[in-house]
Amino acid sequence: MKILDRYILTSYLKTFISVFVILMLIFVLQAIWLYIKELAGKDLDLVTILKFLMYITPTLIPLILPLTILLSSIMVFGNFAENYEFAAMKSTGISLQRAMSGLGVFIVILSITTFFFSNNVIPWAHYESHNLRKNIAKLKPAMAIAEGQFNDIGENFNIKVEEKSGENGKFLKGVTIHKKSAKRLSGNHTVIVAKTGELASAEDSNILKLILFDGYYYDDTPPRELKERQKKPFVKSEFKKHIMNIDLTELNNVDLEEKNVDNKYTMLNISELNHTLDSLKQGRQEDVELFSQSIYNRTNLATLDISISPKKDSIYDGKILDLFDTRFKVQLLDYAVNNVSSTMQILKSKQKTLKNSSSWINKHGIELHKKFALAVACIILFFVGAPLGALIRKGGLGLPMVIAIILFLTYHFIGLFAENSAKNGKLNPALSAWFSTLIMLPLSIFLTKRATEDRGLFEFDHITVPIKNWYNNKFGNKNLVGTASEEKNSQIDTVEQESISKIEIDSSSLNNYKTLSTISIITYMLALILFILYFVFKNNKLPQLANAGIQLSAISYLVFLFNYIKLFSPVKNIFNQLNIKDSLLSKFIGFIIYPITHISRNLKVKTYR
Repeated sequence: MKILDRYILTSYLKTFISVFVILMLIFVLQAIWLYIKELAGKDLDLVTILKFLMYITPTLIPLILPLTILLSSIMVFGNFAENYEFAAMKSTGISLQRAMSGLGVFIVILSITTFFFSNNVIPWAHYESHNLRKNIAKLKPAMAIAEGQFNDIGENFNIKVEEKSGENGKFLKGVTIHKKSAKRLSGNHTVIVAKTGELASAEDSNILKLILFDGYYYDDTPPRELKERQKKPFVKSEFKKHIMNIDLTELNNVDLEEKNVDNKYTMLNISELNHTLDSLKQGRQEDVELFSQSIYNRTNLATLDISISPKKDSIYDGKILDLFDTRFKVQLLDYAVNNVSSTMQILKSKQKTLKNSSSWINKHGIELHKKFALAVACIILFFVGAPLGALIRKGGLGLPMVIAIILFLTYHFIGLFAENSAKNGKLNPALSAWFSTLIMLPLSIFLTKRATEDRGLFEFDHITVPIKNWYNNKFGNKNLVGTASEEKNSQIDTVEQESISKIEIDSSSLNNYKTLSTISIITYMLALILFILYFVFKNNKLPQLANAGIQLSAISYLVFLFNYIKLFSPVKNIFNQLNIKDSLLSKFIGFIIYPITHISRNLKVKTYR
């Protein structure tokens, strides 16, 4: 490996690993926040929690890896361009393609590794995490009795408490207990109501000892014999003190290592998905054939001529109802209407079943192609980020982060919309998995071509130059000749007057201020918009989009905080030169409502400059 390739690869790997670790921590924390309701109050040991995090982590790779490659490529190549390292390479005859070639080999190896990872490790992680979450959900906290709602304690008791007090909430007020009956006579036939109560059992005890005071016992359990039910429909008793011992031995007797769910499409590799797809399609075809045969049999066409012997009649004109009297005509029409109505209901019900079956097949097809699409996306996003970084000529975590988030949002949301459309049968499953990658492909070709030819990101000279020439030929040099000297003198006077009223500001501080304030306002608005979209998607029952929105909103806000804190130094330098004080209140408001601080600072700088 040559020194140049080693240098580029080392620089890229340092940035790649750093960005990957940071994003992984952010998304793992988001996953913990997402599943905190399932984990809280279950008295889980440290090993189980670490297992849960270990199983969740690989499932985040399809989200984290594309964003990491995109952001790292923009940051590294932007840093090379900003420090004129690309200019030094080009001066020695090394093109951008040559500089990217060594790193391109690494990206290809990474994409192949990603494919095997998504085919083997991610299905295993989904399998383990799903079963572990399912088993954790069975665990119920023995002493967690919430106020104002019914709490299931064991399999036979349902307890509601109006108010809790004392140490660990041991004293209860307004206790209502529903005791479930046997399976033979299912229902809450036994009710116990007490004014006060007390939890007297130890925290580590398997017996829940509940002492009730001043209450009533109601039993409306139906007796076995019908005669007894008519005589004794209800039993009521009163008590001053009643002690209940509820056995909780079986409550937490859950095997967290049990794995009985293995048929979810995210848990299957390519060979298993292909086998499952063939089985599902074959099963659906057989179901359709059996259903069509069943509908045909309902018409009785196959057996219609068994009990009759047809004869040719020249008088009959084809009106069957005319062969019967009025009473029989009504019966025939009622039978026909009922038959058609029931058939329509069967067809609607079967249509829903077949739609669900098709959706399930489409989900397997999407998952199959996503394994290939993720590997190819790693290569394409590299060829989007690397030339883009060379074109914008900015390194670090500022502007590259903003651009990377915008591009990744586009890539991710296009993929989500395509996937949802495919699940509903509106788009081919194979196309939906590749849709966002195929859209990024032309962009990668365009950016790579621009960067290789050393041209700007966007050029409008072929549009603006002809318009400018036409304008100068049409209106220029006619009325400006006589007034040129006067206009020049007025401009000089204006500049002199402005120079008197303005204060010179250090250019480096001003440039840093402009860059950081622009990035801060963009990332803040992006975080705010995504935060609002989270509630919009959540209310419209789009949980995937809602989760993606809140995750990206958190990332955008973290980038804003980083740049906003970094902005303190140039603002302090500029305001010291202008003899202006930046209040602590303004800084604090900026964390919450940054646009106000942004506009206020810009007005002050513009006024005093």
